[in-house]
Amino acid sequence: MANMFFDIGIIVIIASVVGFFARLLKQPVIPAYILTGLLIGPFGIGLVTDIETIKTLSEIGIAFLLFVVGLELDFRKLRNIGMIASVGGTIKTAILFVLGLIIAGFLGFTQREGIYIGLIIAFSSTMVVIKILSDKRELDTLHGRIIIGILLMEDILAILALSSLSTLGTTPILLIFAILKGLSIFVFAILASRYFFPSVFKIAAKSQEMLFLMAITVCFFFALLSSYLGFSIIIGAFVAGVALGNLPYNLEIVGRIKPLRDFFATIFFVSLGMELAVNNMNGLVAPLLIMTGIIVILKPIIVMSLGRLFRYTKRTSFLTAISLAQISEFSLIIVAQGLALGHISQDIFSLTVLLAIITISITSYFIKFDNQIYKFLSKPLGIFEPKKSKKELEYLPQTEYDVILVGYDRIGYSISKTLKKIGKQMMVVDFNPDLIRKLIKEKIPCLYGDIGDIDIIERLDFRKVDIVISTVPNEEENILLIKKLKEVNHKASIFVTAYHVDEALNLYDIGADYVILPHFLGGDHVSLMLEDVTGDINKLVTTKVKHIEELKERKELGHEHPKQNHQHKER
Repeated sequence: MANMFFDIGIIVIIASVVGFFARLLKQPVIPAYILTGLLIGPFGIGLVTDIETIKTLSEIGIAFLLFVVGLELDFRKLRNIGMIASVGGTIKTAILFVLGLIIAGFLGFTQREGIYIGLIIAFSSTMVVIKILSDKRELDTLHGRIIIGILLMEDILAILALSSLSTLGTTPILLIFAILKGLSIFVFAILASRYFFPSVFKIAAKSQEMLFLMAITVCFFFALLSSYLGFSIIIGAFVAGVALGNLPYNLEIVGRIKPLRDFFATIFFVSLGMELAVNNMNGLVAPLLIMTGIIVILKPIIVMSLGRLFRYTKRTSFLTAISLAQISEFSLIIVAQGLALGHISQDIFSLTVLLAIITISITSYFIKFDNQIYKFLSKPLGIFEPKKSKKELEYLPQTEYDVILVGYDRIGYSISKTLKKIGKQMMVVDFNPDLIRKLIKEKIPCLYGDIGDIDIIERLDFRKVDIVISTVPNEEENILLIKKLKEVNHKASIFVTAYHVDEALNLYDIGADYVILPHFLGGDHVSLMLEDVTGDINKLVTTKVKHIEELKERKELGHEHPKQNHQHKER
């Protein structure tokens, strides 16, 4: 017991110190935790000796990690993003899996090992990508929403892959039987979620302590049930999360579980580093270089090709693609399971851990400098611009407009309603092809394009326009828009959007007439409403009815408020 306590203490202390400096240097922490394990494990200085106990604790960490993934799984995101996430994400995963299988054969791996290698390179890291995009406030951009949708699809496929690992090499009958057993767990979870859990958790929610304990109980119950039926406990934990995900208390549960998850997940990533054998790397150099090339170069090319197929601009496709150029935490979980099942060698495990360190580190820089990289590669990326006739994704019945509205979703939608009401001739610019098609059907003047693309800005006739409104919270793009407008029409007013006060002040200095700060709009609106309805209850009732009608209309349009909390993905 004393040795175990000492080992856990060493892991937590050193991982915290290394993670702190990684954060200080704005580096991803997962590779830092893995390097910590390499440093303190048997292949490093050997501070930690009880590897088996650490493995057990790390498996609990994976279980909590997937429990939270299940809790936050939101299938509506797939519906809202459309075909690029569901169909495109599945196609991308399938292509990379087959490619990995073929490459593994050429590199001399067995067919079973090839399946694992295919799975390793097929998935991208939900935790790392969502965390970086959240820090950059890009989760609610078009490419951010596409990325979330693709990652959600990959999470589902990864869970299916994990549930099938134990059946590799068995007969078709045993495989079918395993699938039926797995489906029985899901069916039981769905029934419990619908008919049993709501009433139980309604009572438990009266006490935060009881809510936490009941959630943990459900997690362990399904983990034990999964183990009894021959599956990994992590599958049961994921199913438990899905079962509780539809309850109105899921965010409270996530908030309570998150510290436990973070603690045990840290031990998991450190334990991966401990198992990394670096004493015989000669045979891994070629596979490492080839697989890194596939993940960092070929995977983005596949994603950009799919973006072109689904008619997204080269910029949206590029920003989506480079954000997915790494392997997933699920890849690490899959090889950990494969090693435990005896399906793969220590070499493949070490190869995967090295791939995680390299590709996650590279991607963190890709996403950080994505706009600069795009500008540098803009011309050769022209091959990924979808071919379209001018009439296909634009509707411009006249040449002059009073207002140019850049970005139609959420804020832009509210602005457009007001512009219609006051009789202003409006033209919309947006880079979502599905939205542009909808506007064309409604006979609203519109142009498909990315305002960050100089060619699109050159197409806009600013000479006769009265107002330009940008609801896109990208500082660089708004600066470009302000400068181009003021060059040809200094009398026109321009409204732009920013998330940070410093950005807003900078945009004012450059020439913006008004900067919209979405986080402050609510308070301003309530202040105006209070002035209007104070002392008149009938006005308040009328305002409430109108607001309910508007919310229902926005829900039908898919204008859900963006969730910035993605707790299970913030490592």
